[in-house]
Amino acid sequence: MDIRKLQRAIVDGLEDVKAHNIQVLNTEHLSPLFERVIIATGTSNRQTKALASSVRETVKSRGMGVLSMEGEANGEWIIVDCGAAVAHIMQPAIRDYYRLEEIWGGKPVRMKIDGAAPARSAPTKRVAAKTTRTAPAKTAAKTRGKTPSRKTAAKTRARRT
Repeated sequence: MDIRKLQRAIVDGLEDVKAHNIQVLNTEHLSPLFERVIIATGTSNRQTKALASSVRETVKSRGMGVLSMEGEANGEWIIVDCGAAVAHIMQPAIRDYYRLEEIWGGKPVRMKIDGAAPARSAPTKRVAAKTTRTAPAKTAAKTRGKTPSRKTAAKTRARRT
């Protein structure tokens, strides 16, 4: 079985039902159990169940097998085990909490996802928080000649009296 065909089948199944933030990670160097971990987000229980069903049907229609599926009962986190690749389909809160990209990440697989550029690993929340603090609001307001905020103006008036 070709791993590239399997990962393509899984990603196509996810794209058919409009999965969000699809990540394909190479785990050959981390585990002998599987070669790829594919992580995707669904917005609701109904969508995660539909995503898992679509992955199962797409993989089977291309002549490959699905060994098992876990988590269909509640739909918050569904795992589709296809042998050499494992798909994790999660709701946003579950994905943010467990951060599987940090556990299995490090080697994202470059492939076209949803007609876009090749997939890359997403920045973690810590990195995103640091990048948002680079331009302080006060400095930006001063450089553009804007007036101070209401709180700042009220504090200035209170000091004058």
